[in-house]
Amino acid sequence: MIRKENIRLEDLGSMEYQQAWDYQEKLLADNVAAKKQFALEIVDNDSELPLRSPTIHHLLFVEHPPVYTLGKSGKEEHVLIDEKTRIEKGISFYRTNRGGDITFHGPGQIVGYPILDLEKFYT
Repeated sequence: MIRKENIRLEDLGSMEYQQAWDYQEKLLADNVAAKKQFALEIVDNDSELPLRSPTIHHLLFVEHPPVYTLGKSGKEEHVLIDEKTRIEKGISFYRTNRGGDITFHGPGQIVGYPILDLEKFYT
């Protein structure tokens, strides 16, 4: 039986990249803690009903002030603006654990960040 999953949508408005990152990490940590607790409870369950982890799916929308992010496979020489100019223009820079190379986010661009328990999405 295929279950329909609910996804909590959140418009975070305009937010610094680090603040949005920290919020995503908190949501992930909450889901990991819920799955750990669920794993402990399932051992003690005598019910024949299928149990489902109480994780929550999120889709976050946010607009960032000017920021460059460098993914795991990115190279700093791909950043086409020098550090001095970047700082003068008030553009932040972060190395991230996402895949990919260099990405710019800025005003007028809405970024979507999914936080999903992929074990719940299968056919």
